[in-house]
Amino acid sequence: MSGSPKPIEFLGAPASPYTRKMLAYLRYRGIPYRFHISMHDSLKGYPQPKPALFPTFYLPDEAGELQAVTDSTPLIRRFEGEYQGRPALPDDPVTRFLQDIVEDYADEWLTKIMFHYRWAVPENADHVAPLLVYWMMPQAAKGPANDLAENFAARQAGRLGVVGSNDATAATIEASYRRVLACLDDLIATRPFLFGTRPSAADFAIYGQFTQLLGIEPTSAAIARESAPRLLAWIDHLEDATGYAAHDDGWLSRDEAATTLRPLFAEIGRTYAPYMQANAAAHAASEKQVTLEIDGAPWTQATFPYQAKCLRVLRDSFAALSTQDQTAVRDAFDGTGCEVLTTPP
Repeated sequence: MSGSPKPIEFLGAPASPYTRKMLAYLRYRGIPYRFHISMHDSLKGYPQPKPALFPTFYLPDEAGELQAVTDSTPLIRRFEGEYQGRPALPDDPVTRFLQDIVEDYADEWLTKIMFHYRWAVPENADHVAPLLVYWMMPQAAKGPANDLAENFAARQAGRLGVVGSNDATAATIEASYRRVLACLDDLIATRPFLFGTRPSAADFAIYGQFTQLLGIEPTSAAIARESAPRLLAWIDHLEDATGYAAHDDGWLSRDEAATTLRPLFAEIGRTYAPYMQANAAAHAASEKQVTLEIDGAPWTQATFPYQAKCLRVLRDSFAALSTQDQTAVRDAFDGTGCEVLTTPP
């Protein structure tokens, strides 16, 4: 139709939680897109991201040159500014900052849980590795596909230490998963989405990770079926949330968010917050390893520069709030362990 926005081209994969996050977000916002699962002829000549990550969006820069862009969180902020209607970020600055914390928790901590269940549990790795190959190359011959699956699984298992999954941390990761299932199940029993009656970027971030944990990995899916069946239905709702209204009064107030989300903030402060603080300190000191205690157990992993950047962005966002809004955030986090996320290094 004449005058319609040009669809956004992007490349992704069903096994990528960030791809699923962005697909659900674009659907809800009504932003036109064309999704490519493999780099076929229609994307020949397009720029390649370095490193290659999913999803990859092909967007113009300030000079109008096409660029490969991969980071879901700033992509959502970009689209929130470029497209009108049905925003996925609250207007209130305090509620929005609380939303930002939950979104980052999903992107940077729940992904550790997802990666652990996918590659540290042999039955899960055996299940997903062939899927990864056939999703990208559905016509691949069985023999070569099996070889590719075996090689890819071995390579991913070798990266478990990068995300923090090892013999010492496995129990911490799995206990964290069970707690967050219970916490989220309780929250969505009272309202459709975390921050009200309309979905936020945080909902889509959690959805992305849970499409894998609840829908692909057999072990984590079985745990969810037993302990949090409500979440399985919630994921189906978020896959296409276009039927939900986006009324201005659909967001929780800052006080409502601080009160009703306190159990989730306590869980975030128990695991993600101390890790992010220790990782940022290790990165600043040029240390190659992060070592700390999480939930009373030892945690060691390779220093993760990107997650140090994530914490810096969150702290900068907090610093940009008014004094009154900063006080409201501190009150919301008081006693949860999340206080360290607002404290300059």
